[in-house]
Amino acid sequence: MPYQSALTVVAPVRAGEAGNLDELLKSMGDGVANGSVIDFSALAGVHYARIVLLEETVDLEGQPLPAQLLLMSEIDVSPTRHLRDLVNVAGEGMDRVFGHCEGYTPGDRLGYLRRHVVKEEARYVNTIGRTAQQIMQEARLHEAIQRFLDESGDDWSRIDAGVVRARVRELVESDPELAWARRPAERPGGLARLRETAHMVAVPLLLLPLLPLALLAAPAYLVVLRRLEKTDPAPHLKPSEERVLELASLEDHLVQNPFMAVGFVKRGRFRELTLRGVVFAISYVTRHVLNRGNLAGVTTIHFARWVFLDDRRRMFFASNYDGSLESYMDDFIDKISWGLNIVFSNGYGYPRARFLVFGGSRDELAFKDFLRRNQARVRVWYAPYGNLTAANIARNERIRAGLYADFDRAAEYGWVQEL
Repeated sequence: MPYQSALTVVAPVRAGEAGNLDELLKSMGDGVANGSVIDFSALAGVHYARIVLLEETVDLEGQPLPAQLLLMSEIDVSPTRHLRDLVNVAGEGMDRVFGHCEGYTPGDRLGYLRRHVVKEEARYVNTIGRTAQQIMQEARLHEAIQRFLDESGDDWSRIDAGVVRARVRELVESDPELAWARRPAERPGGLARLRETAHMVAVPLLLLPLLPLALLAAPAYLVVLRRLEKTDPAPHLKPSEERVLELASLEDHLVQNPFMAVGFVKRGRFRELTLRGVVFAISYVTRHVLNRGNLAGVTTIHFARWVFLDDRRRMFFASNYDGSLESYMDDFIDKISWGLNIVFSNGYGYPRARFLVFGGSRDELAFKDFLRRNQARVRVWYAPYGNLTAANIARNERIRAGLYADFDRAAEYGWVQEL
């Protein structure tokens, strides 16, 4: 089994077609995909998928940018396999959606999508190797156990934990539909783990010779950075009430929500190179360090990605998270303000930061207005386990793992409490 993958497809919309495409997307969901045009549930190994229309705009130099259609998926299969599934299983729906894009023809579905794939600069996965199938199976296991305990009529609080676990095992062993729970969860194979280990070791080794040069250049870099931080425009622009209400109408349909913000990178090579360096570091850390359900203190994110657009003139951040947007923003401000600043302070309109890590999002009102102004409308969002929080998913995994684990009495009691 491979590690989780991601797919990002970005295609320009034909002139004059954005309105028609937006109406089509409205019919496909009110923030949650309804399966009417593209049934993502028919595709293998999909954790999340979304389709987003970015409106026509102009860049910081006044150059026009056409409307763009974005398709994004978090998947357990390879991007190549996922593209084939989209074409073979959902081909007619893809024609209806991408038929509004420049150069798209039904006879060249796969080729067109491949040509418009954009590489993610960095990705975050809550727990490496935990598949969508595993998540949904373990949720059903927990439901079956709860139903068994509730319907038995026994006072389980008075029964020894070891006896409770034995009775739960009897349930699992007597139900053919739960046969999979008798085995440990599948994890990435040895070759995949070896490849990840090689990357984890090779990157620092390759960068090590550059460390003396980086230390020599650091004083000059900080001087230039601080000068730009003081002089770059940082207007505090409030979103319109109409826009906020429209965005809010697409949120909170499930326990989880999608988020996506798109913004312009500040002018100049200095900011571009700084941002590229920052997301390179993020990519390494989220790949090898922050991949056990915790993004530097934030535990409510399931998946996230950072992607450049328009020859690095723009970048977007997209995530799938638990709870409301307000609590999500507060979580970031309280726990990882510096992490927000090192990325988004390189974007136009962000509150002023100091030395890349201080200030910035600490101006809470300005930061929240910045996010709302740059937030994209996610009309079509597929989330097969959207009513499970990250904490629910982790608990269900522990319940499955503990069925046949070698526990002492204390651990057995703790396992029973999870139920």
